[in-house]
Amino acid sequence: MSYREKSYYEANYSQIATVGINLTEYSLDDLKALWRKTIHDGFHGICFSMYKDGQSPGDDISIEQVEERVKILKPHVSAIRSFSCIEGNEYVPMMAKKHGLKTLVGAWLGDDKEDNEREIAGLIDLAKSGYVDVAAVGNEVLYRNDLTLEELVEYINRVKEALAGLDIPVGYVDAYYEFSRHPILVESTDVVLANLYPYWEGCPIEYALGHMQAMYGSIVDTAQGKPIIITETGWPSEGGGLDGAIAGEESAMKYFIDTIEWTKQNNIPIFYFSSFDESWKTGDEGDVGAYWGLWDKHENLKF
Repeated sequence: MSYREKSYYEANYSQIATVGINLTEYSLDDLKALWRKTIHDGFHGICFSMYKDGQSPGDDISIEQVEERVKILKPHVSAIRSFSCIEGNEYVPMMAKKHGLKTLVGAWLGDDKEDNEREIAGLIDLAKSGYVDVAAVGNEVLYRNDLTLEELVEYINRVKEALAGLDIPVGYVDAYYEFSRHPILVESTDVVLANLYPYWEGCPIEYALGHMQAMYGSIVDTAQGKPIIITETGWPSEGGGLDGAIAGEESAMKYFIDTIEWTKQNNIPIFYFSSFDESWKTGDEGDVGAYWGLWDKHENLKF
């Protein structure tokens, strides 16, 4: 791949507001060709999808399965994001490092305090073993109301204390607006890890890039000079819609192309959501949950 960054810890707030492609100017074949070119040219990072059909969180996943998927992603990205440090998820940063990739490693925090302790211990162990470039203590915990703000900050501080002197930035992942609602999240962390989803705000695809750029601008206003990483954004390829945001193949391709072009022009580190379709992700998200991947559930490029 061709896309490599010297660092993604730096604060770089310049933004060229690109306008994105016009779908009316592309045949379906031309759109697919540009989508594939964007993937093959490479981009910063991707969120790792763990589970094949019949698997779901709670299952122990083998190191062989993890490495197989890391090897598929390796030619296209410079970094991989993982969401948990137990039940086989700990293999993600191990295999990413084995194959020369950077890592953003998350401890999944919820309302089960025993599991939280296992996650925190796993994150600290992985970091001390050299597998972590950025540590994420929790993902959308406040959005789900799984912990109080005070409990969350206590976990963050515990990890920061444990990793002191290792030069590993510690952050917390949530929707972009949570950081302006709770400035202590910025004050307590080294890096701002923000999820930006125009789709989940019902934004029509023709306005989605501009809406995401505005979301990013909001994060810049609250980041207190600290580095910002876009930890999730994406668009589902099927499964319905939300207000003006409609899942579909052309929209998913446009959103990916526009997002990668904008983040490249501005040197904004991003972890695109997601790598592979996962059938278990329906439930709360509805049918669209299973269709966020750039690769399908059989590990083939989708378009």
